[in-house]
Amino acid sequence: MSVAAVAGPICAYLLGSIPTGVIIARARGIDLQKTGSGNIGATNAARALGKKVGALVLLFDALKGFAPVFFAARWLPVTPAIVALMGLLAILGHVFPVWLRFRGGKGVATAFGVFLAVAPLAAAVALVTYVIAYLLFRISSVGSLAGATAFVVALVLMRPSDPYLFLGGAAWLLIVVSHRANIRRLLKREESKI
Repeated sequence: MSVAAVAGPICAYLLGSIPTGVIIARARGIDLQKTGSGNIGATNAARALGKKVGALVLLFDALKGFAPVFFAARWLPVTPAIVALMGLLAILGHVFPVWLRFRGGKGVATAFGVFLAVAPLAAAVALVTYVIAYLLFRISSVGSLAGATAFVVALVLMRPSDPYLFLGGAAWLLIVVSHRANIRRLLKREESKI
């Protein structure tokens, strides 16, 4: 096994685990983990600090997933399986960051960055689906779950033999599991709008 095949996944996890929402919020005097839902992602950042800050967190969280996977797929001597592992570890880094005692975000923006790097057309379908679902319901979790599902469906339909299908399925499962409290609130019609 090459050095790149070992170092790449480790670096992807560490990059994904950078708590950008926490860092940006702290620079503005806010502890994001003690504000709103306590989540470190873009939605809670937008609620706590405004939509512009939320958009900034979204951008950086997406870049954490995009950068290592895009770089590895094009310039590292690694197989698609290692690239997929790097993508999954970047998402896991965001959801379970070592710096925050493994209590992180829900992985949606980081997953979108990963998807954009490996399957941009399917990622575009996911983004459009998110936007439509959000505009219809004004609930971020509905958009996130719909977008993640749309990505997997689009990948299966557009590229049924794609080596990244496992990554898409694993990311979808992780996103659904990280949204389990949201799903319970949705079923009770208690989920917050933004």
